[in-house]
Amino acid sequence: MTTPPSLSPLFDDDDLIFRYTRAEALADGALVDVTPTAQEAGFKFPVAITAALHHRLTPNAYEQAVGQSFEGRLWDVLWMASVRARRLNGSEAQYTVLIADQVEDHKTMAQHTLNLYMNIGPGDAGEPVITIGFPADF
Repeated sequence: MTTPPSLSPLFDDDDLIFRYTRAEALADGALVDVTPTAQEAGFKFPVAITAALHHRLTPNAYEQAVGQSFEGRLWDVLWMASVRARRLNGSEAQYTVLIADQVEDHKTMAQHTLNLYMNIGPGDAGEPVITIGFPADF
Protein backbone atom coordinates (compact mmCIF):
# COMPACT_ATOMS: atom_id res chain seq x y z
CA MET A 1 0.00 0.00 0.00
CA THR A 2 1.35 3.43 -0.94
CA THR A 3 1.36 6.38 1.39
CA PRO A 4 -0.97 9.19 0.29
CA PRO A 5 0.66 12.48 -0.65
CA SER A 6 1.07 14.99 2.13
CA LEU A 7 -1.85 17.28 2.75
CA SER A 8 0.47 20.04 3.90
CA PRO A 9 0.27 23.32 2.01
CA LEU A 10 2.24 23.75 -1.17
CA PHE A 11 3.93 26.85 0.23
CA ASP A 12 5.02 27.92 3.68
CA ASP A 13 6.33 31.22 5.10
CA ASP A 14 9.83 30.45 3.80
CA ASP A 15 8.44 30.56 0.26
CA LEU A 16 6.79 33.96 0.74
CA ILE A 17 8.36 36.64 -1.43
CA PHE A 18 6.34 39.68 -0.37
CA ARG A 19 3.41 40.43 1.91
CA TYR A 20 1.72 43.83 2.32
CA THR A 21 -1.33 43.89 4.54
CA ARG A 22 -4.21 46.32 4.57
CA ALA A 23 -3.18 47.32 8.10
CA GLU A 24 0.29 48.20 6.79
CA ALA A 25 -1.22 50.17 3.89
CA LEU A 26 -3.37 52.14 6.35
CA ALA A 27 -0.42 52.72 8.69
CA ASP A 28 1.91 54.00 5.97
CA GLY A 29 -0.68 56.17 4.21
CA ALA A 30 -1.15 54.15 1.02
CA LEU A 31 -4.77 53.82 2.14
CA VAL A 32 -6.79 56.31 4.20
CA ASP A 33 -9.55 55.05 6.50
CA VAL A 34 -12.86 56.87 5.86
CA THR A 35 -15.12 54.42 7.71
CA PRO A 36 -16.92 56.95 9.96
CA THR A 37 -18.10 59.03 6.98
CA ALA A 38 -18.81 55.88 4.97
CA GLN A 39 -21.09 54.62 7.74
CA GLU A 40 -23.08 57.85 7.46
CA ALA A 41 -23.43 57.10 3.73
CA GLY A 42 -24.82 53.64 4.54
CA PHE A 43 -21.79 51.34 4.43
CA LYS A 44 -21.70 48.54 6.99
CA PHE A 45 -18.08 47.48 6.43
CA PRO A 46 -14.76 49.36 6.80
CA VAL A 47 -13.98 51.66 3.87
CA ALA A 48 -10.64 53.11 2.80
CA ILE A 49 -9.67 55.33 -0.12
CA THR A 50 -6.33 55.28 -1.89
CA ALA A 51 -3.74 57.97 -1.20
CA ALA A 52 -4.09 59.20 -4.80
CA LEU A 53 -7.83 59.72 -4.38
CA HIS A 54 -7.29 61.39 -0.99
CA HIS A 55 -4.85 63.80 -2.64
CA ARG A 56 -7.27 64.51 -5.51
CA LEU A 57 -10.13 65.25 -3.11
CA THR A 58 -8.07 67.72 -1.06
CA PRO A 59 -8.89 71.23 -2.32
CA ASN A 60 -6.28 73.94 -2.77
CA ALA A 61 -6.60 77.35 -1.07
CA TYR A 62 -8.63 78.90 -3.90
CA GLU A 63 -11.02 75.95 -4.04
CA GLN A 64 -11.49 76.19 -0.27
CA ALA A 65 -12.16 79.93 -0.55
CA VAL A 66 -15.02 79.26 -2.97
CA GLY A 67 -16.59 76.58 -0.77
CA GLN A 68 -14.93 73.31 -1.70
CA SER A 69 -13.91 71.01 1.15
CA PHE A 70 -12.35 67.59 1.52
CA GLU A 71 -15.33 66.48 3.60
CA GLY A 72 -17.83 67.55 0.94
CA ARG A 73 -15.92 65.92 -1.88
CA LEU A 74 -15.46 62.75 0.18
CA TRP A 75 -19.20 62.68 0.89
CA ASP A 76 -19.92 62.84 -2.86
CA VAL A 77 -17.50 59.95 -3.52
CA LEU A 78 -18.96 57.81 -0.73
CA TRP A 79 -22.61 58.60 -1.46
CA MET A 80 -22.21 57.69 -5.13
CA ALA A 81 -20.31 54.55 -4.11
CA SER A 82 -23.18 53.55 -1.81
CA VAL A 83 -25.68 54.08 -4.63
CA ARG A 84 -23.50 51.97 -6.94
CA ALA A 85 -22.98 49.29 -4.26
CA ARG A 86 -26.74 48.78 -3.95
CA ARG A 87 -26.79 47.73 -7.63
CA LEU A 88 -23.58 45.74 -7.40
CA ASN A 89 -23.59 42.22 -8.76
CA GLY A 90 -20.14 41.02 -7.77
CA SER A 91 -17.24 42.40 -5.82
CA GLU A 92 -16.13 45.38 -7.90
CA ALA A 93 -17.61 48.33 -9.72
CA GLN A 94 -16.66 51.44 -11.61
CA TYR A 95 -18.56 54.69 -11.20
CA THR A 96 -18.12 58.42 -11.75
CA VAL A 97 -18.32 61.49 -9.52
CA LEU A 98 -18.31 65.15 -10.54
CA ILE A 99 -16.23 67.59 -8.52
CA ALA A 100 -15.58 71.30 -8.97
CA ASP A 101 -11.93 72.19 -9.57
CA GLN A 102 -9.98 75.34 -10.21
CA VAL A 103 -9.24 75.61 -13.92
CA GLU A 104 -5.87 76.50 -15.36
CA ASP A 105 -6.62 80.23 -15.64
CA HIS A 106 -6.68 80.13 -11.80
CA LYS A 107 -9.72 82.42 -11.73
CA THR A 108 -12.66 80.10 -12.32
CA MET A 109 -14.03 76.71 -11.34
CA ALA A 110 -15.25 73.91 -13.60
CA GLN A 111 -16.79 70.48 -13.14
CA HIS A 112 -14.49 67.51 -13.67
CA THR A 113 -15.41 63.85 -13.80
CA LEU A 114 -13.55 61.39 -11.59
CA ASN A 115 -13.64 57.81 -12.85
CA LEU A 116 -13.48 55.65 -9.73
CA TYR A 117 -13.17 51.97 -8.90
CA MET A 118 -14.61 50.23 -5.84
CA ASN A 119 -13.50 46.80 -4.65
CA ILE A 120 -15.20 44.76 -1.96
CA GLY A 121 -12.90 42.02 -0.79
CA PRO A 122 -11.33 40.29 2.17
CA GLY A 123 -9.34 42.20 4.75
CA ASP A 124 -6.30 40.88 6.58
CA ALA A 125 -8.41 38.44 8.61
CA GLY A 126 -10.86 37.59 5.82
CA GLU A 127 -13.46 40.16 6.91
CA PRO A 128 -15.28 42.22 4.25
CA VAL A 129 -13.60 45.56 3.49
CA ILE A 130 -14.14 48.15 0.78
CA THR A 131 -11.47 50.10 -1.07
CA ILE A 132 -12.16 53.03 -3.40
CA GLY A 133 -9.69 54.73 -5.72
CA PHE A 134 -8.76 55.36 -9.30
CA PRO A 135 -8.60 52.28 -11.55
CA ALA A 136 -4.81 52.77 -11.90
CA ASP A 137 -4.45 52.47 -8.10
CA PHE A 138 -5.38 48.79 -8.13
